[in-house]
Amino acid sequence: MDIATVRQDIETWITNFVEVPHPSLGGWPPCPYARAARLNRTYEVLLGADPYYDLKNRARWGMGNKEVIIYAYDPAQWSYTHFNQSIESANQEYLNHRGLIALEDHPADAEIVNGVCMNQGTYALALVQSAPDLDARARQMAQQGFYHAWPEDYLQRLFHGRKDPR
Repeated sequence: MDIATVRQDIETWITNFVEVPHPSLGGWPPCPYARAARLNRTYEVLLGADPYYDLKNRARWGMGNKEVIIYAYDPAQWSYTHFNQSIESANQEYLNHRGLIALEDHPADAEIVNGVCMNQGTYALALVQSAPDLDARARQMAQQGFYHAWPEDYLQRLFHGRKDPR
C-alpha cells in the first residue's frame, strides 16, 4: 500500500460520503464534524503495521494536535475477526486508560444504516479519537436529533463500551 494513494482514497471517501448529508440518515451527513476536520487538517492518515501495537503506541504518544488519527491496513492481511479483536484489546488495555478510543472499519464487516453502507470499503481502518470529545459531540448531536433516523440495533453496537448520549 502506498501512503499517498491511501490518503487520497480516504480523503475522497470523507469528501464524497462522510461529510455529505444523506436522506436515509435524516438529512444529516454520516459525521457532521468530518468537514471541519478535513478543512482544518485535524485528522491524519497513517499506514499501520499491527493494529494492537500501533494503538498501544498511540496511547503512549497521545493525539498531539489531531482530532482523529486513522490507521490504514490491508484487509487481506487482517481478517475482520483478528482486526476487531486487536482493536478491542488495545482499547481495553491501553487506549481507554488514556481517554482515547479506536473505532474499527473493515470491508468484511459491512455497517449498513438504513440501506446505506458506512464503510470506506477498501482498507481496514482504526480511527482513534479522544473518548471524552467523541462523547461530548455525540451528546450534542443527540440533542439535535441526529440519531432519530438510525436503527436501534446499530446504535447499540455504536455505543458499546461508551456512554449512550440519547
